[in-house]
Amino acid sequence: MRNPINAKVRDIKPSGIRKFFDIANEIPGVISLGVGEPDFDTPWIIRDEGMYTLQKGRTFYTANAGLIELREEICRYLDRRYGLKYSPQNETLVTVGGSEAIDLALRAMLDPGDEVIYAEPCYVSYLPCIVLADGVPVAVELKEEDQFRLKKEDLLAAITPKSKVVILSYPNNPTGAIMSKEDLEEIAAVIIENDLFVITDEIYSELSYNGEHVSIASLPGMKERTVYINGFSKGYAMTGWRLGYAAAPPIIMEQMIKIHQFAIMAAPTTSQYAGIVALKSCDDNVAEMRESYNQRRRFLMKIMKDLELPCFEPFGAFYIFPNISEFGLTSEEFATRLVLEEKVAVVPGTAFGDSGEGFIRISYAYSIEELKEAFEHIKNFIERLRVEKKNNG
Repeated sequence: MRNPINAKVRDIKPSGIRKFFDIANEIPGVISLGVGEPDFDTPWIIRDEGMYTLQKGRTFYTANAGLIELREEICRYLDRRYGLKYSPQNETLVTVGGSEAIDLALRAMLDPGDEVIYAEPCYVSYLPCIVLADGVPVAVELKEEDQFRLKKEDLLAAITPKSKVVILSYPNNPTGAIMSKEDLEEIAAVIIENDLFVITDEIYSELSYNGEHVSIASLPGMKERTVYINGFSKGYAMTGWRLGYAAAPPIIMEQMIKIHQFAIMAAPTTSQYAGIVALKSCDDNVAEMRESYNQRRRFLMKIMKDLELPCFEPFGAFYIFPNISEFGLTSEEFATRLVLEEKVAVVPGTAFGDSGEGFIRISYAYSIEELKEAFEHIKNFIERLRVEKKNNG
């Protein structure tokens, strides 16, 4: 019998996050600080709309690109929040989460052998999606001393004649890093000078704690080179609704919709109606969640200082990315011992690429009480490791 498995798919490694939490889930009583999911319920007004939609029998396919009412609301939202102007008719697509939009953009833009530059550590889907689209992944290591921002000189060093696309993701998962307008202007100049395109994943744009979020697509000369990706999972606590969107120039969007049409047909109808209400009516809910996350962020930064554990201050998303290299353990060894000895689960930095070695990702999408309890255990673990290191000379 012939091997039925595609070699490209076979060689892709499973998610490092899933692999680790499969281990953690087998241990009773584990406190998890690893899931990248809001701990808030979806706001009631959104849930009410979902239920009302079902009661009214609105359960049929929508247009492939999504409900025109939702696409119009997405365009109004992008304009009022980030100064981005897109057409709902031919520049906007509703997807099954932001992850589908990433996959569609890469498949629509890449020919075999095209190089895609992405900054690492990063969201776990970028590398496999590049490979599945027949692209060549080129990782640029982000550095703690640069606050995990992509620097102009590092991007320039990665560019070759085969470079075509750069993936940006700010606010960043797993580091919590952000890029200022000035940072993005330097990157945009390199993009334009080298005739490249950008996929910008801004799923955490509503969770920025140091001034207003700026999209690279809003800079002069960048809209026509950019696929903008966002969604409802993080800012609106709608992870299970599986609703995202993309905005892009018509020449790219036409091909993305074509792939979406054959692979997916349309995003869930109930979720789309709920998404309209989210964008229209939930600014205050988003602001409340953002302020709560910010309180937790500040709380954890104080704990990091008290523990004398190096951790740059993140100003986006809901993660901290402390440096654990002082203990002489790999990220996976540290996380494994922590869950076995203290029953606290965090994510090894290497789940987000080789550049994450020496770090762990801790989510603060948990209550202050849960964080306090977890960090009592983490404190015990760190103190024990420091004693071990001292005794071992």
